[in-house]
Amino acid sequence: MSEDSRVAFIRQRLTEALNPLRLEIIDESHKHAGHRGNVQGGGHYQVTVVSEAFAGKRLLARHQMIYAALGDAMKAEIHALGINARTPEEVEGG
Repeated sequence: MSEDSRVAFIRQRLTEALNPLRLEIIDESHKHAGHRGNVQGGGHYQVTVVSEAFAGKRLLARHQMIYAALGDAMKAEIHALGINARTPEEVEGG
């Protein structure tokens, strides 16, 4: 899978699962050239997801929701994933 198609895949899966009000995906794979995970084909990404689906959920549960949405891609296509998961109220409040 190419880097562009990985980003599109991540966007599609997170959008379908979490209906985010805001979704940002930053591909940082180029920063890890030569890194073991990068050599094996997995990308490095940072995601910011703002969704009502996170309301009342602790940080761990929010991350688990994102991992579940991405499914098996977390084992092969995605080597590293930085997550910023917030509710709209958390974003508005600071």
